[in-house]
Amino acid sequence: MKWEQMNGAMITANRVSYRELIAFAATVFIKLGVPEARAHVAAEALCYGDLTGVSSHGLANLGKLYVPLLESGRCDPNAEPRILSDAGAAVRLDARRSLGLWAATAAMDIAMERAARYGVGLVSVRDATHFGCAGYHARRAAGRGMVGLTASNCGRQRILRPPGGRHAMLGTNPLAVAAPAGELPPFVLDMSTSVVPTGKVRAAAREQHPIPEGWLADDQGNPVTDPDAYDAGKAHLLWLGGRPETGAYKGYGLALVVEILAGLIAGSGLGPEPEALSGDGAPSGADDDIGFVMLAIAPGMLRPQESFRADAGTVFAALLGCPPVDPEQPVRYPGFHEARTAQANLRDGVPVSAAVCGELGALAARLDVPLPLPAYVPAGSSS
Repeated sequence: MKWEQMNGAMITANRVSYRELIAFAATVFIKLGVPEARAHVAAEALCYGDLTGVSSHGLANLGKLYVPLLESGRCDPNAEPRILSDAGAAVRLDARRSLGLWAATAAMDIAMERAARYGVGLVSVRDATHFGCAGYHARRAAGRGMVGLTASNCGRQRILRPPGGRHAMLGTNPLAVAAPAGELPPFVLDMSTSVVPTGKVRAAAREQHPIPEGWLADDQGNPVTDPDAYDAGKAHLLWLGGRPETGAYKGYGLALVVEILAGLIAGSGLGPEPEALSGDGAPSGADDDIGFVMLAIAPGMLRPQESFRADAGTVFAALLGCPPVDPEQPVRYPGFHEARTAQANLRDGVPVSAAVCGELGALAARLDVPLPLPAYVPAGSSS
């Protein structure tokens, strides 16, 4: 099926098979020199965003983030990570600019293997590249009956200002925690320490939608609702909590926690360095030499696993049973909606916006790779 026909089908049906999306992303990575096994691991990590409804961190980033990263040489598709130090339960790893989507998965594998032996496994990683959804990597530990924690700084990329400051000093510094929830979908908290990640602002710009007040502000602190203002340098991103009087110091403090856990311990690039104080204070630096941490905790090494599992089920079932203020809006917990979204998308196909469809089509044409077929083709379309 030609792209013009498929593009129309996708705009109408708006859903594509999850496996076809993974295959497409993997083919793009392979085309750019990523070994086949790594490419499929990376593609699954990338498409997790689309599967769970976090499309700002899914295929929308393929052509805008990962392809330029590989084509520029800032990411080495064949790099072999190297263990720098090994203390049993704790490992320090040099990712050597390998594809972060794959390297983070490999690092969590090591963390889970050590947790199975010692009760806890921690892998501190330096010289890494962007690893996609933090929640994907933490959730893999929950799938093994463990508690997973993932945090990443942004290397030397500086996007946000300290509260009251004029210079950008820190990245969005994402943090994720995941845990089993008995028979229920796992708990998965996946958050940036900014009020939203930059991907959500750019997604709104791509779809030409205004953004809510509280995401961006101008230099005078006035709210900005035009998402294009961010990349135009006319607005800056705010911390989780918004303004200082509404809790911005909490988001800022959490970003520094991530900088410590993911950057300082690993010995990676850091945002708050003297060079951040030069220039006009605008966002600066590249997200090179990213640091991240993968932590897995095996409760079954500390107490009976079935007892932990039963208690976890009780905790999250109790939350679901909390009487809602609005019966149409029942109480949920982080990860619940994403799990239900993934279940529906596996069944019906993954929604892909018209804007992203166009970007994927252009990318496929440029790299000469086959496009994924839509899950549903409207009557009258031909293949």
